Amino acid sequence: MADQLKPLRVLVSEGSSTSGREAITILGLSGHHVEVCDPSPWCLARYSRFVRKFHRCPGLRTDPAGFLAFVEQLLSNRRFDVLLPTHEQGFLFARARQRLEDGVGFALPSFESYRTAHSKAAFSRLLDRLKLPQPPTRIVTSVQALRDAIRFPAVIKTSIGTASRGIWFVRNADDLASALRDLDAGDAFADEVLAQDLIAGTTEKAQSVFCEGRLIGFHAYRQVAAGVGGGEAIKQSVSRPQVRAYLEKVGDQLAWHGGLSVDTIMPDDGTGPLLIDCNPRLVEPMNAYHAGSDLVELLLRVSQGETPAALPESRAGVLTHLAMQALLGCGSRGGTRSDIVREGWQLMTASGPYAESCEELTPVRLDWFSAVPLLMTAAFLLVSPTSAVKLARGGFGAHLLDLGSVRMIESAEFLSSVVPANAGTHTRPL
Repeated sequence: MADQLKPLRVLVSEGSSTSGREAITILGLSGHHVEVCDPSPWCLARYSRFVRKFHRCPGLRTDPAGFLAFVEQLLSNRRFDVLLPTHEQGFLFARARQRLEDGVGFALPSFESYRTAHSKAAFSRLLDRLKLPQPPTRIVTSVQALRDAIRFPAVIKTSIGTASRGIWFVRNADDLASALRDLDAGDAFADEVLAQDLIAGTTEKAQSVFCEGRLIGFHAYRQVAAGVGGGEAIKQSVSRPQVRAYLEKVGDQLAWHGGLSVDTIMPDDGTGPLLIDCNPRLVEPMNAYHAGSDLVELLLRVSQGETPAALPESRAGVLTHLAMQALLGCGSRGGTRSDIVREGWQLMTASGPYAESCEELTPVRLDWFSAVPLLMTAAFLLVSPTSAVKLARGGFGAHLLDLGSVRMIESAEFLSSVVPANAGTHTRPL
């Protein structure tokens, strides 16, 4: 993209996720005017110098109609060029696209396509139709059917769930019993549940941008070190033409428009990559940015109605890390205070595994305000190293969907129930 994109006014749909926070950094470095709405006054986006205004809004999970009304009123009261859904808000915006598309630019496929990518069961069926590789998978709707379908070791997944929610790794009967208790408590069998063979291998992710069904940007990275809850603490960019070809088939079939990401496993036995999950958005785009592929800018161009040329392949071998994930991962694996101090020292001095790596989530040298959540995380862990998992789960908030809110948004009467609210009454300055 030879011509530089002019500064735009961008409304980011949430500020709690790591993906949203990283997109904000990229937007800010590019000179765009960034505003954020989120139900949490303490979300990650509050701690960025790049956010010009924060709007506290109703929760997507707890009040999807109120959230949509808030966003509609905000778009009518303040001028924005692009509405950027960085997490599950895209599900709602795709449902309400006819109400939104006259007032702001955004890049989303049809609601039917979005729903297919958002549902783990629907995505698994799509892979079967396209004859694309995935681990052996059984889709069930009852406790007994799940018991019959399990082959140890396995992964159990609820069809609706993101940010590592609704996933259980079961290696024996005790693990299965524990998972079944959780599934029963969460009424998971009101929907579909997946039982998938657990394949030994390296976890990787690939992310892409599509324009009307054509793939125009692609990047992949592998997990070098794990954080907490299945997330990456250290990543390395990789070249994956085979995964790119798989994504092209998926995007073409769904006539995809916007960001689309997949999780893959590279099996230890040397066979080709297996697709294990899909996210209908960009996921943590900073590794791609450091590797030479600005997928966020590409997404802005598509949102503005452009038909950009495809980006060249990003550089392989680029290391990045998330310091908060590294510290939380250390604590979640039973690390002591001394271990956390050692990890923190390596992060501060760019030594050890971080010697050739760039920080993604809290780039203090670029955005000094981002030091606040990082220092708070370190302080909590030094007081109680075992609090790592509890701290990580604090991010599973009202900005995410659950089965109830999904069913509400899908209902025939949902859009007619949305009454515009006075968004200005919830706006808070930074």
